[in-house]
Amino acid sequence: MSITHKLPYEWQVGLRYTRAGKRSGRNSFISFISMASVAGIALGVAALIVVLSVMNGFQKEVTARMLSVLAHIEVFDARGQMPDWRASSALALRHPEVRAAAPFAEVEAMLLSDGVMKPVLLRGIDPASEAKVSDVARHMRAGRLDALRPDGYNIVIGRALARALDVGVGDRVTLLLASNPSDLQATAQSAARAAAPPRTRPLTVAGIFEAGHYEFDSTLAFANIADAEALAGVAAPAGIRLRLADMARAPQVAAELQASLPGELYVRDWSKVNAVWFAAVQSQKRMMFIILTMIVAVAAFNLVSTLVMTVRDKQADIAILRTLGASPRSVMGIFMVQGSLVGLLGAALGVLLGVVVALNVDIIVPFIERSLGVQFLSQEVYLISEIPSDLRWADVGWIGGVAVLLAFLATLYPSWSAARVKPAEALRYE
Repeated sequence: MSITHKLPYEWQVGLRYTRAGKRSGRNSFISFISMASVAGIALGVAALIVVLSVMNGFQKEVTARMLSVLAHIEVFDARGQMPDWRASSALALRHPEVRAAAPFAEVEAMLLSDGVMKPVLLRGIDPASEAKVSDVARHMRAGRLDALRPDGYNIVIGRALARALDVGVGDRVTLLLASNPSDLQATAQSAARAAAPPRTRPLTVAGIFEAGHYEFDSTLAFANIADAEALAGVAAPAGIRLRLADMARAPQVAAELQASLPGELYVRDWSKVNAVWFAAVQSQKRMMFIILTMIVAVAAFNLVSTLVMTVRDKQADIAILRTLGASPRSVMGIFMVQGSLVGLLGAALGVLLGVVVALNVDIIVPFIERSLGVQFLSQEVYLISEIPSDLRWADVGWIGGVAVLLAFLATLYPSWSAARVKPAEALRYE
């Protein structure tokens, strides 16, 4: 005895309607109209899985590249200087999640070379300590990070910035900084009230790094912390940078450190540094989920029309079943089984297709780009040039579940309509 004969007759009839067309002389695997419904649901589910996986991968990749040059947590003084940074570091290191600490100073300036001027954020670091809180040393493409010695006035810049200035290791660049506050006050009191000229300082390019994040590769530069303090006109670091055992816990650890450190110190975790970007990515992901779910909903509406047509074609069969004693509830169950099977098959095929594509985006996209001679992502706009993918099974489960639910809801009206068929009227013209 086959498995289908062991099923309730609602399942047997529903499965039979799914597999065969009305006038088919042989049982085809699936009727053409049901195939269209299955294809619509499958394509919608696959598109949703692939798009969300790419967006997850994009967020993960950019975050990883950000954190290769950013610290997990920054602690800085409201006064702009932290003379007792060693004591603050020791206090922060008492937290079980904090693994390392390093001082830093920052100066906003301009770099000039052969008439080309670019804005730069000059970060003063201690090369030995910096290796414990960031991965800049691993991203060096030329030169060495430990070449940043005190009073050497050397600088390490990003590859994109080096290309824009057309400089390499050993070349000289000019740093332009705003005048000291005392200079500005003196200028304001002068009769001419002319703008104070910027201060300049020649620097030597000692290295070039490439983090893979265009914003940092084009605007960030490193110098020895002693040189940065001298350029900024301060006598102490601006703060300390911390490395955690688990970067995902940075917001929680930052809140705990804020409560334990002195009141004049402020704590900021990595998610706050680019809060606008992360909020935009999350908003885009939610909107894409809603928009692409509409594709699955359209396929579900297609399933409604499919079942309505099936009900009209099977009215004689419904009437015969009713005369043989089938209840309206059983008739309704037949078409709910048919629609649910179509939804399940479409969701399963969509999940399979979406997972395969999402896991092989790094192969499929470059092949398409080479074949068509195009580049989908511009590094200057999207920060990265390759399309990443991060498949999350929780997303796959949600997407498959929503598709099956929409397909089930699509069966309710046609099934209810089938249950209301009156046998006498249905057989009158047969």
